[in-house]
Amino acid sequence: MRLNSSVQRSGQPLFRPVLNVFLGAILVAMALVAAPGDGVAKPVYLPSSFADLAEQVLPSVVNITVTKEVPRTGGGLEDFLRRFDPRAPEQRERPLPPRRRSGGGTGFVVDAKGLIVTNNHVVEDADKITVQFQEGEEYDAELVGTDPATDLAVIRIDPKHKLTALKFGDSDKARVGDWVITIGNPFGLSGTVTAGIISARNRNIQTGLYDDFIQTDSSINPGNSGGPMFNLDGEVIGINTAIFSPSGGNDGIGFSIPSNLAKTVITQLIEKGEVKRGWLGVAFQPVTRETAESLGLDEARGALVSSVTADGPAEKAGIRSGDIIIEYDGKEVNARQRLPGMVANTPIGSKVEVVVLRKGKRKTFTVQIAERDEDKIQASLGGQAPGDRDEVSVLAMTLGSLTTEVRESLGIDEDVEGAVILHVEPGSHAQEQGLRRGDVIVSVSLEDVKNPEEVVARVEEVRKEGRPSALFRIYRGGNYFHVTISFDD
Repeated sequence: MRLNSSVQRSGQPLFRPVLNVFLGAILVAMALVAAPGDGVAKPVYLPSSFADLAEQVLPSVVNITVTKEVPRTGGGLEDFLRRFDPRAPEQRERPLPPRRRSGGGTGFVVDAKGLIVTNNHVVEDADKITVQFQEGEEYDAELVGTDPATDLAVIRIDPKHKLTALKFGDSDKARVGDWVITIGNPFGLSGTVTAGIISARNRNIQTGLYDDFIQTDSSINPGNSGGPMFNLDGEVIGINTAIFSPSGGNDGIGFSIPSNLAKTVITQLIEKGEVKRGWLGVAFQPVTRETAESLGLDEARGALVSSVTADGPAEKAGIRSGDIIIEYDGKEVNARQRLPGMVANTPIGSKVEVVVLRKGKRKTFTVQIAERDEDKIQASLGGQAPGDRDEVSVLAMTLGSLTTEVRESLGIDEDVEGAVILHVEPGSHAQEQGLRRGDVIVSVSLEDVKNPEEVVARVEEVRKEGRPSALFRIYRGGNYFHVTISFDD
């Protein structure tokens, strides 16, 4: 012990000056970094607390609970029990009574008289919607309007007193690295506040035509859907809608709908109960580096027109297949300014200038934007109305074929085969497992499938083998993962 003590003491006189010099060098370096000047970084100030901000906005964030009747599909234990039911055969064959499912998410007040914004997937097909405030007040809500394309919805309550509405901020001013806080109801834990930064902008996660998400590392979990993302001024700059999580929980990658996109949709839902969008009349694909090189372009930019709808706005203006749209209404078309969103937000009937590259030469066309009519568009693309398309239902999911148009709109590679999920029933086991519109089922219980019919056939094979569930391999955004879906849904 004495030896050790002497060593420690003998070391202190030599260590102190070295430590002092080291700390001094760090302080000098920090002072140089913090000092203002050309080419020198300005000091970074971290907020000491988010408490004041949270206290200000929490009363306007609500928990949303929905209930829905889900038809029973039978199978598994239910089929076994019915087989040995002592009642008459005709009674045994009667349809099973529906099962009530409950789910939920988050919303926030946008109007003092009771208008609340949330996600479409939170309230879609709900039989009953209940809103609960942080202090415990509960109200029944009615649906005002939904927009599945952007996953937004507006509901209305009749409050007993005037509410405090939150204000939208300018999401275009939000920068990567900015502080944000998110509030929601993860796993039923109401009023949960989390903080983080904006990790990326303009993310396309291949859920639809209008993908343009803000990515954040602020914790977002199941139940946060529809909740607000705030900047440090207390303004809503995003609406939480999705997470990337092979584990099913928070992995530090969450996505929010930018407020500037949401405001246009929400205004239309409140005023009209539906959303009308501009339509150009082209199918297109991004210009990749390989495409740019093959066309002799200096850089990969713009949208390559793959087809033009007959008698549509673009064809009438003179735009052809093979043109590369590089400017739309005075704005450059690139990864940050995606063409679908630009066209969708254009007032119907207005005239815009569209600049294209045709065989390397710039050409300008004036296009009168029409209204996007999904029925007519689908009919022109496939010769069928939406109700007649190649769709099947299985395990509370609606599946469709991977057509050329679907691949282009969702950014799905040609070498991916399977069936695309068009709709997932709220409250179903498939939704609980995280499946959503735009996912592609590529195999069922370790056997590859190429279309919706093969998915249904394979599910029935697995069911007849007496298994309680099927294993689905899913493609999403360039990645693959597995989920298990129970037959007792």
